[in-house]
Amino acid sequence: MSANNLYFGDNLDILRNDIKSESVDLIYLDPPFNSNASYNILFRSPNGQEPHAQITAFEDTWHWGEQAEREFAELVQQPNTDVSEMMQALRRFLGENDVMAYLTMMANRLLELHRVLKNTGSLYLHCDPTASHYLKIVLDGVFGKENFRNEIVWQRTGTKAHAFTRFPSTHDVVFYYSKTDAPIWNAQYLNHREEYIESHYSSIEPETGRRYTLGDLLNPNKNRPHLTYEFPPQSGNVRVWRWTKERMMTAWNEGRIVVPERGGVPRFKRYLDEMKGTPITTVWTDIPPINSQAAERLGYPTQKPLPLLERIIAACSNEGDVVLDPFCGCGTAIHAAQKLKRQWIGIDITHLAISLVEERLRKAFPGIAFETHGTPKDFESARDLAQRDKYQFQWWACSLVKADPYQGKKKGADSGIDGIKYFRDDKTMHKKIVVSVKAGEHVSVPMIRDLAHVVNREKASLGFFVTLTKPTAPMRQEAVKAGFYVNPMGASFPKIQILTVKGLLEGTERPDYFDLMQGGLTSRKPKREVDAIQLGFDSAAYLAAVQTTEETPRKEARVVRAAKPRKASRKTA
Repeated sequence: MSANNLYFGDNLDILRNDIKSESVDLIYLDPPFNSNASYNILFRSPNGQEPHAQITAFEDTWHWGEQAEREFAELVQQPNTDVSEMMQALRRFLGENDVMAYLTMMANRLLELHRVLKNTGSLYLHCDPTASHYLKIVLDGVFGKENFRNEIVWQRTGTKAHAFTRFPSTHDVVFYYSKTDAPIWNAQYLNHREEYIESHYSSIEPETGRRYTLGDLLNPNKNRPHLTYEFPPQSGNVRVWRWTKERMMTAWNEGRIVVPERGGVPRFKRYLDEMKGTPITTVWTDIPPINSQAAERLGYPTQKPLPLLERIIAACSNEGDVVLDPFCGCGTAIHAAQKLKRQWIGIDITHLAISLVEERLRKAFPGIAFETHGTPKDFESARDLAQRDKYQFQWWACSLVKADPYQGKKKGADSGIDGIKYFRDDKTMHKKIVVSVKAGEHVSVPMIRDLAHVVNREKASLGFFVTLTKPTAPMRQEAVKAGFYVNPMGASFPKIQILTVKGLLEGTERPDYFDLMQGGLTSRKPKREVDAIQLGFDSAAYLAAVQTTEETPRKEARVVRAAKPRKASRKTA
């Protein structure tokens, strides 16, 4: 198993079955907030206009029912009696409602997270004021109130003018707990403000140009005999000093002590470049949220800014440590962990999130190695996913042809589109590919006709029919009848292409089209991290590869041919 692992599935099951006790150094989780909302991912077309798709990533809604009752019974019977009694008290107070269902879900998972955490480890739980007061009670029960470290307030948005009966809500809460009283801790600092530097470090050393300030050397405690001595030497100036005589003499010999020309108390010279900065407090106002124009924005509904996670990971872990995010969403914590040279584990219950994280990591860190668990690797596991959850199967199948999912669990008429993909085969126009996914055991000629109709209706250039079941000969004949798409250079490609899940998984089938951008028109464009040393590459070769990828896609355009597997060293479009 590789050092970095991504899991698709329920994090409770994965924690219990796949993550060893005391194997994780830092946990960050940004669980659903029980806000009774559906959170959508917006996939935008390449020209940046209105979203061509809006997918329900997850529904942040919890209800008391059979599942909640079963998990509550597990809580009552587990060995942590503090948690057992606390949850029973909460149930008596809250009753069997949505909030109690949410807290039951969280308590079970927090117990498992406590188990997998090392004794030097820490946990950061990100939440909003909707349920933060209840979650802190649960955290006190799981970790012990003595291991509560901080409540961090992150200002996630500016002031809203439409709050007429209360103060505008502009912040999230992050609870920081440690497993024991000796967690890993690396203090974090902000750079001094310019006005602070000018007011406090106004002196400049002529010989070096270094800024400095003068600090007090007197001890406020007057009853310290061992710190009472004459200084400077032979000055007759006996006082109670802050340091021992040996340390004072070392500073004196180094030229770090300044004696005023007209007499007075000696002072210590502190250089600005030796100061780490202003210590970061529990109120974080310096990290802006992900706005609509942010370069790192991936369209995920609850995406957090990368600097937020970098600060948390830098504070409570070291290089090589293991970072776990059990609700990894679009993978910001994982991205930050990889960037800071940590190992990582990510878990999410939707394939939409898993495929997004996979794409983000491969684009941000070319050559990265990691394993994905729980997603189909062969035909049988694909069929199993289709039988369990057709929507998860559709999202996963779209990723096989690198298309964005088009619709979520919506009621109403079916648009006939399960995925959208864009490509470009000339210098100006973006072309569209419509994807239809079929998970059933029976496929037929009318389905091919329907896809051809949708392609024409949507003014798309191509249509991909991705099927779990082997297509019939009449279906292939019907696809041929749809004709060909002819690109500006005169090359022709079947307008309707039938692709089987089995063939795509085994590499014997691939989409057939020509793309100048080599698949670069995805609606999600994660930031590329160009730290060649971090990735273990030769820096000159790596930077040359980056330059080639970014500057010469049009010169290196390739044709992707169906049913003609190429050598492993060549990439698909």
